[in-house]
Amino acid sequence: MSANNTSNNVVIVEQIKSLIYKTCLNQDDLNWGDWLDSCDDGFEYAIRSYSPEISADMTYLSGNREHMRSLVDMLPKHNSDHSPLKRHCTVYDVQVAEDGRSATATTSLAVYQTLLDGINSHVDAGSSHLFLVGRYNDRFSISDGQVKFAEREVRLLNRRLDKGSHYPI
Repeated sequence: MSANNTSNNVVIVEQIKSLIYKTCLNQDDLNWGDWLDSCDDGFEYAIRSYSPEISADMTYLSGNREHMRSLVDMLPKHNSDHSPLKRHCTVYDVQVAEDGRSATATTSLAVYQTLLDGINSHVDAGSSHLFLVGRYNDRFSISDGQVKFAEREVRLLNRRLDKGSHYPI
């Protein structure tokens, strides 16, 4: 690998890390359009978890970019818990393909929820708790110096999701 490719890869790795972190902020702030603008046209999204009870993967949500656009456009019409979710992620690894046209990343994820209401709203309101943990397994397309999400699998350790889980994680 030439020195030029190495320096290009360093730039790409930093772009990918920045995109992952910016995406968390966009999702935290419910800026779904900005999130989807960072995805290429062939984008695929899924939330999955392995169940040892049935010895199989469970898929909670799966769809392409168009499906996700439709879903987020409908979110304001859902009767849902509006307690905010806040993502905390740490990018563990980014691998850029030798041809520089794609990359993968693995990111640790913890999502916290601050309750607006609860079973005992006078007691629970305002408290925060761990909502879920897992990883982002991302694949990126790289073209003309632009990095976009090609695929995101949210791989959860949780197998039970509470209210609000129909939001993209």
